[in-house]
Amino acid sequence: MTSEPRARTTAPAYAERLRVSFWAWPTAMVASLLLVFEVLMSFTTVPAWIPFVVLVPLTAALLLWAGRIKVAVTGDEFLVDDARLPVSVIGDVIALDAAGKRESLGVGAHPLAFVIQRPWIGPAVQVLLDDPADPTPFWVVSTRHPVELATALLAARDAAVSPREPSA
Repeated sequence: MTSEPRARTTAPAYAERLRVSFWAWPTAMVASLLLVFEVLMSFTTVPAWIPFVVLVPLTAALLLWAGRIKVAVTGDEFLVDDARLPVSVIGDVIALDAAGKRESLGVGAHPLAFVIQRPWIGPAVQVLLDDPADPTPFWVVSTRHPVELATALLAARDAAVSPREPSA
């Protein structure tokens, strides 16, 4: 019986979309409706339906666009929106709470760091890079599940850099 090498699965080890929080939808819609009524009071010659048709769908589109970022860990890459990081260059991963994220992005932040942060998501991960050819010292990426993302990144890194067993 011969053992065939297993094909890598294409399913991500971790996947998340950085959607806008639930509470932001009613808040934004109420703000949009208030703006509609302000427009109607200011421009009395505008037909009443036009601000509704324009501003309410525009608000919904803006909220959908704000939540478009995808974060995923595949077998050999860390994907954040359209940015790709080979897991083999990951030195370490630190799960950050909201205060840790604020500190890492605050006054002492490195100007060459790669940052994808969403203000409505408190926690994040800091991915320290071990690539002498890359001037980027680390990535900071917002996530609702920092421990799970950090674990998936470290597992993918360990699988990528560990020596492969020769197949029989």
